[in-house]
Amino acid sequence: MPITSRYNWFIEQLGIFPSQQIEFDRLSLTYTMMSKRKLRQLVEEKFVTGWDDPRMPTLRGMRRRGYSPEAIRNFVSAVGVSRTNGIVDLAMLEHFIREDLNKRAPRVMAVLRPLKVVIDNYPENQAEDMDAVNNPEDPSAGTRKVPFSRVLYIEQDDFREDPPKQYYRLSPGREVRLRYAYLVTCTSVVKNEKGKIVEVHCSYDPATRGGNAPDGRKVKSTIHWVSAAHAINAEVRLYENLFSKENPDEVAEGQDFTANLNPASLEVIPDAKLEPSLATAVAGSRHQFERVGYFCIDSESKPGKLVINRTVALKDTWAKIEKKGQPAR
Repeated sequence: MPITSRYNWFIEQLGIFPSQQIEFDRLSLTYTMMSKRKLRQLVEEKFVTGWDDPRMPTLRGMRRRGYSPEAIRNFVSAVGVSRTNGIVDLAMLEHFIREDLNKRAPRVMAVLRPLKVVIDNYPENQAEDMDAVNNPEDPSAGTRKVPFSRVLYIEQDDFREDPPKQYYRLSPGREVRLRYAYLVTCTSVVKNEKGKIVEVHCSYDPATRGGNAPDGRKVKSTIHWVSAAHAINAEVRLYENLFSKENPDEVAEGQDFTANLNPASLEVIPDAKLEPSLATAVAGSRHQFERVGYFCIDSESKPGKLVINRTVALKDTWAKIEKKGQPAR
């Protein structure tokens, strides 16, 4: 017997005032399980680390992942209410997360998969502070100092020895802008015994401090970096959808919903390199790693041992081009 019918039966038997009932559908998201019974199964069978696992659609999990209350409220308000069952695309929630954090999250520079860069014509024992904007969406957030030195880290994806068409990042003979710093040109590479590039050598133009050339020449790409001498280490956890299917309950006969768990829902990067301003970041604080995504300091962080969760990624145009094999700018 449906719940409504049972409720009405009790009303009739008790002879009390027949209050009106209006039912609304449950909010459901793609790639997400909302059943409390099934979420309990995930916890008890240790498919996740607990109710506060950042992949869980619980308030504790979303808080730990870095979702802001304002973004969740804006999302729920936009979805509205309905009396018919439906499912909302998870991308819509992520849109509101990005929209909210874009306004409030301070920008920092972090390199997740570091590649060493040596600027050969930069003085060996010199270091200087570059002015960096904390949040271009909020002028009142001000600026900070970011140390720059001869040896840097950049993302591995920001260098290609043999660049494909329309790849504008660093490559041999190409000049790019280092965010807030100088224009640099790649002059050579160093490889290990297996032929893997482990070091990139560059030259810099001292006249381009701040990223602009006095002669007006243009470069097509700006990349972020971290000074090797000043970098702090962190464990970064990259979260993806917990399930690989839009509807986790769609399974073959004889299987349950756990068959649709995404084996790549968590990637741990043990030794990311971060700018030193993050050394004093507190648990729960949210930041935008420039050109990478939004991140939150995890509650498991300890002094000298930062643990950081990715809240949501930024859109990486080149990653999509490379994955699909389609040309685009």
